[in-house]
Amino acid sequence: MIRVLIADDEALMRAGIRLILENAEDIEVVAEAADGREAVAACRDRTIDVALLDIQMPGGDGIAAAEDIARVSPSTYVVMLTAFGEEQSVTRALRVGASGFLLKDTNPVELIHSVRLAAGGEPVLAPRITRRLMEQHVRSAHDTQAALRRIEDLTAAERGILRLLGTGLSNAEIADQLYLSASTVKAHISRILTRTGCVNRVQAAVLAHDADLLADR
Repeated sequence: MIRVLIADDEALMRAGIRLILENAEDIEVVAEAADGREAVAACRDRTIDVALLDIQMPGGDGIAAAEDIARVSPSTYVVMLTAFGEEQSVTRALRVGASGFLLKDTNPVELIHSVRLAAGGEPVLAPRITRRLMEQHVRSAHDTQAALRRIEDLTAAERGILRLLGTGLSNAEIADQLYLSASTVKAHISRILTRTGCVNRVQAAVLAHDADLLADR
């Protein structure tokens, strides 16, 4: 079973998410929290596989809670629940170790699928926000030479995977394009993150843009 924590200061939102997730036979909601402190305590006191955190909560917001959960329960994957237009908060959350983010209007099927992905260590990134983040970044100035130095130790295969990652493809889609297994792609991405100093998949996608890898298409 995938053990899930739902943290949101609105009881109605928590109830709705619980109702959706408990329709899945392999997911169990084992804890709820109304603020950041309760969320951290729940992850410290019991085994939580996936923590769904509202990005804006009283008593220590979701971002502060995500950072604390990464410290007290490193095996817990944190997915932030956010509203469209909160890209700055999303960037902060990813920097402190969140595994991804979902929009609050995510449909039930996608929510269940995303929890399963997160439990398996896959990043969960809402496409609409990812596109907005990338558009904002592409419009801003960046240092191509610094980015190229960060990827100079990557193999040709890893650069190819980084380029595809920069286009927004999932692990499965990259695997299909390169005729590799999903586990092989996941291993490559893990090495790419380590070698480039990226904390997560979004940072790696930004790096691909900075290094002008997408211009090679």
